[in-house]
Amino acid sequence: MTLKGKSALVTGSTSGIGLACARAFAAEGANVVLNGFGPADEIEAARAAIEAEFGVRALYSPADMTKPAEIAALVGLAATAFGGPDILVNNAGIQHVSPIEDFPIDKWDRIVAINLSSAFHAIRAAVPGMKARKWGRIVSTASAHSLVASPFKAAYVAAKHGLVGLTKTVALELAPHGVTANCISPGYVWTPLVEKQIPDTMKARGLTKEQVIGDVLLQAQPTKQFVTVEQVAALAVFLAGDAASQITGANISMDGGWTAA
Repeated sequence: MTLKGKSALVTGSTSGIGLACARAFAAEGANVVLNGFGPADEIEAARAAIEAEFGVRALYSPADMTKPAEIAALVGLAATAFGGPDILVNNAGIQHVSPIEDFPIDKWDRIVAINLSSAFHAIRAAVPGMKARKWGRIVSTASAHSLVASPFKAAYVAAKHGLVGLTKTVALELAPHGVTANCISPGYVWTPLVEKQIPDTMKARGLTKEQVIGDVLLQAQPTKQFVTVEQVAALAVFLAGDAASQITGANISMDGGWTAA
């Protein structure tokens, strides 16, 4: 498969799943637009590496996913630079854990804004161009928590459930126009963010690293293995290809069996 001549916009793509997706699309020949926060030198290194390794163009925007006008401008950047985006990956997300009665209102608002509303604003801005070209791929990173709940994650679970509903609605609207919309729902993914949590959990619970991984992080995943960012990215690339043109409105689990029960 080749995506040469296409462009991909990936939100939340300065690290983790998003960066892996951007690199995977670039490897197939697509120009990419990166977005997210982090140290400027690290972001520039990641952007430059994509151009050097894959021979495509890579741009970066620091657009804030809580601000609709900045999200629209981000899509506009892809349109001006590449005539796209042909592929939109809604990946930006944050988390907060708290009992419902203590859940900070500002945290609720921010999680819903970044995990759900940002996808709406990006899709809204990208769809006219996709319709005009009669081709488009919208892929949103949901979660096993789009299908099942866990305690103390009210905003995250609500937002991810909402993201699936949004995706299904968009898929129905765009089905006659050559545009698909799907969700990928990973379980626990091995990212730097997860890795950094392990030492604190070891100390707090008096556990070994292996116990933290197997008995805490991976308790819900029957395979007892993390999903990798490369696996998520490979599925996103597949959903962008012609072989997946009849997959739309789907929520595809990649969770080591978490939601099978």
